[in-house]
Amino acid sequence: MTETIIFQKIQHYCAYQERCHHEVRYKLVELGARGLELENIMGKLIDENFLNEERYAILFAGSKFRQLGWGKIKIKQAMKLNNVSDYCMQKGLAAINLDDYFEKCKKFAEKKWESLHKERNSYAKINKVKSFLLQKGYEGNIVSDVVKEVCK
Repeated sequence: MTETIIFQKIQHYCAYQERCHHEVRYKLVELGARGLELENIMGKLIDENFLNEERYAILFAGSKFRQLGWGKIKIKQAMKLNNVSDYCMQKGLAAINLDDYFEKCKKFAEKKWESLHKERNSYAKINKVKSFLLQKGYEGNIVSDVVKEVCK
């Protein structure tokens, strides 16, 4: 394929959904772009604003939080897997509203607490709620605050 055809295909790929640099590089290699050709295409995509890692990080963090209820730790780990820069990760995580974040964590805790109604040992019940929230990626200090509030 010529560079022009690859560029058109990758433009469509980037326009369809927000992508990180890592995903786009992988797709370009799949399409047969290598070396200088790959770097030229990446540069054009960035110049024409088809590729913006900061925008990707903000959208990624927001969607994982809203749709899947992930905490910041889990979101950060997922972004690291996609080789997102620390700066962009911080921008993405900072875009999450802290009040919404705490409320979502609280709702998860309440729901988990209610689902454990057969558990008689309150200590075990509290630990299960904590483990669940930590597994979702919420920070320990937030989990402690939420558990104190919800698990009475």
